[in-house]
Amino acid sequence: MKRKMRCYLQAFFLCMVFIFFSLVYVFNQLASTLEDRDGWGLKEQGIPGGRSHDDGHLLRKRPGLAGRDHEEGLDRERSSSPGKHHGDERSHVAVVACGTRLEETLTMLKSAVLLSKKPLHFYIFAEDDLHEPFKNALDSWPRTSQTKFNFTIYPITFPEENAKEWKKLFKPCASQRLFLPLILKEVDSLLYVDTDILFLQPVEDIWALLSQFDSSHLAAMAPEHEEPRIGWYNRFARHPYYGKTGINSGVMLMNMTRLREKSFKNDMTTVPLKWEEILMPLLQKYKLNITWGDQDLLNIIFHHNPESLYVFPCQWNYRPDHCIYGSNCQQADQEGVFILHGNRGVYHNDKQPAFRAVYEAIQKYPFGENMETSLLQPLEASLQTTTNSYCGRASHLFTKKLKQSILSVQQEVTQRR
Repeated sequence: MKRKMRCYLQAFFLCMVFIFFSLVYVFNQLASTLEDRDGWGLKEQGIPGGRSHDDGHLLRKRPGLAGRDHEEGLDRERSSSPGKHHGDERSHVAVVACGTRLEETLTMLKSAVLLSKKPLHFYIFAEDDLHEPFKNALDSWPRTSQTKFNFTIYPITFPEENAKEWKKLFKPCASQRLFLPLILKEVDSLLYVDTDILFLQPVEDIWALLSQFDSSHLAAMAPEHEEPRIGWYNRFARHPYYGKTGINSGVMLMNMTRLREKSFKNDMTTVPLKWEEILMPLLQKYKLNITWGDQDLLNIIFHHNPESLYVFPCQWNYRPDHCIYGSNCQQADQEGVFILHGNRGVYHNDKQPAFRAVYEAIQKYPFGENMETSLLQPLEASLQTTTNSYCGRASHLFTKKLKQSILSVQQEVTQRR
């Protein structure tokens, strides 16, 4: 009898052990499934998650739903995506900053905050050592300015198997912009800008161009040149490009939902390819023939899909090329410059003092002071000293729209008081 009882106990014990390990296995599988479901959806491309420097925890791999936002006075609701939030009046602005671009990026963000009346959400993609400086700088801005925006900082990430190729394409980190639709999967629409952009009127004004898209448009950019005789693409490009003179990607407005859904015609296969499918094959085919990196890839894509691009006028992306060969941006001549693009480092050298004057005026302006007397008037005086330079002769165009924007903001401040 005792022997039979011992057998029963042993059998019972073995059953309990088996049940225990079965439960452990099931829970492990469940946890793994949930973790996979939380991924970016880019795991097959090997893009890793990054770190949030504000809370010391790993960012969840679905930007826009987590990775704590730094925000003051704005809606904290995270149950729906930033780009699809019902009644969301925010303009969503992305920038990619690497190397020494911290101060330049902060000046760009400052120009956006100073002139915009509607709230902003900044998506800042930066190298790890810039995360803390960005957070500290933006958190140090006056509370009255912080109530106008929130921001999220992300690491620089490329598909793992091709990361080296993407990193060395043109400038460090520049090609990150190509992957924004795949990383910010919950964002519906986005304005991407280079670090050397300065807003001379509210961001919501270019954001409003989204409403002018027809059903086929999924992105908007300005031409690379207005005058074919001085155009780069039509004279030197060894690859397809958009239109007569190509497009410049320094200011790029995107309906990212459409971009993710679109199947793109291409010259590599008769089968249209999705955005995540077309990028690497395109780089492999043209990498020996492209000069301007990711901008060239965008030109190739929209060359084959011209109906998908909305082209906005040069005043939304005004560069030195528009004034060093004589004034060749007709819309800016009529209405002024809306967005200034100081490419080729002109904010930091003496080649185009008019561009540098605008940058330094915004950079040095003390938050909270009267913008007319502490920003506009010093800038106008500074621009007077640049009239012997090519772009200095057109410098009145730099302040035409800026003056209207400042007066409009000042009036609103006065009315609130």
